[in-house]
Amino acid sequence: MRVSTGRFAPSTTGPLHLGSLVAALGSWLFARAKGGRWLVRMEDLDAPRIVPGAADEILRTLERYGLTWDGEIVFQSERFAHYDAALEILREKGMVFACACSRADLARAASAPGRGDPPPAGVYPGTCHRGLPPGKETRAVRRFDPRAIPRSHKPAESSADRGSSAGAARSS
Repeated sequence: MRVSTGRFAPSTTGPLHLGSLVAALGSWLFARAKGGRWLVRMEDLDAPRIVPGAADEILRTLERYGLTWDGEIVFQSERFAHYDAALEILREKGMVFACACSRADLARAASAPGRGDPPPAGVYPGTCHRGLPPGKETRAVRRFDPRAIPRSHKPAESSADRGSSAGAARSS
C-alpha cells in the first residue's frame, strides 16, 4: 500500500507569505487526512535572492501554525550529487541534450518569421537538439522529446548520438 505524501517547498527569499502558508496548509491537510507524511524541502538554489535566516523563520512559522513535518528538512543546495547522478543516467539513455539557448533566444526563435508554423510560446523550437552551435556553451540540459521538436528539425542520429552531446551537468 502506498503512503500518501504531501510536500511543501518554500523559497528562502524571505518570510513565508500568506499564499505559501495556504499552500502549506492544503498539502499538510491532504497528507494528514490520508494518514500520510508531510515533507518540507527548501528551495535555496537562487543564491543572489536568498535571505539569511529565512529558512529558520519559515520553519518557525510552520510550527507556530501547527504544521509539523516528517523526517528531515531537505535543502536543494545540498543535493547536487543526487541531481548529477540522475542527470548522468538520463544522458546515458539519450534522454537529454545540451542547450546554449537563453529564454530570450527561445522567445525570438518562437516568433521568427519564415520558419513555417513556429511552435507555440513556451515550446522548445529544436535549436540545439543536434548539438551546440559553434562557440556556444551549455546553459541548460533539456529533455529530448521528439514530439516537441518541429518535424523539419528532428535529428537523424541515434539516441546514443544525442546523449553524447549533452555537455555540462547543470543549468545556470
